[in-house]
Amino acid sequence: MTDWKAVILGSLITSALTLALGLAIFPLFFLGPLIGGFATIYLVTEGSTEGVIHGALAGIIGGLIIGFFSLLGLGIITAFIGILSSSLGNLAGFISALMGGLLTIVLVLITGVLGALGGVLAEQNMNN
Repeated sequence: MTDWKAVILGSLITSALTLALGLAIFPLFFLGPLIGGFATIYLVTEGSTEGVIHGALAGIIGGLIIGFFSLLGLGIITAFIGILSSSLGNLAGFISALMGGLLTIVLVLITGVLGALGGVLAEQNMNN
């Protein structure tokens, strides 16, 4: 059974660390999902051994949160371009929506896999 409180807290850790590390020190952004998946397993209160599932869920939800904030940022840029030129604004809106959707899909895949890896590492650490 999934401990949703732990998964939600892990996904918030994933998104916050990934955004912070991605903006501050870009090559270290991958540590966010790893630490989020790791923290999720330590927050699970059921004593479950489903580290991969809990870590992946935390990573996927964290990726969706990051994608949501990315779409908001692209929307602000699109609105600014739309103010400057109405014909360019329509094209920029379409391109930013397309890029935001693709970016969200890629982020969900990356954070899901890295979150699952963090869950496996935490589970192995707890078993030893």
